[in-house]
Amino acid sequence: MNQEIARTQHAPAERAFTVLLSPTRRGARLARLLTAAHLGAWGLPSESAAHIVAELAANATVHGRVKGRDFQLSLTVGGGTLRIEVTDTRGDSVPPGPGAVKPPEDDADAGRGLLIVEALADHWGIAPGPVPRKTVWAEIDLVR
Repeated sequence: MNQEIARTQHAPAERAFTVLLSPTRRGARLARLLTAAHLGAWGLPSESAAHIVAELAANATVHGRVKGRDFQLSLTVGGGTLRIEVTDTRGDSVPPGPGAVKPPEDDADAGRGLLIVEALADHWGIAPGPVPRKTVWAEIDLVR
């Protein structure tokens, strides 16, 4: 079940990783690789998370790119949940939120990224600010 949830309080982090990356295809690829490496080192499954990070990082490089400004990847594990956050500096360019993502035309080359996030994440959403930033986040329940 995917839904937008305002998350103001989180369980204490058992593990955390944050990195700034260039808003390029190389930066997006590195975000995916770093996610797989860190989750593997933490003994956690990484396939769904790596796909989610790939889509969110690609969106940050295409739709959230501002020359000279990096995007941030954060991974946090706490309370049986993996939280993925990708923050960019285009708070004025907000994607449709959970439940509002529409499938693209059958012959479209793009437009499926957030559908993938919606399918793989247990929860996801968009958090504005602080200006000029926005964060697109996704959570995966590790305890099922």
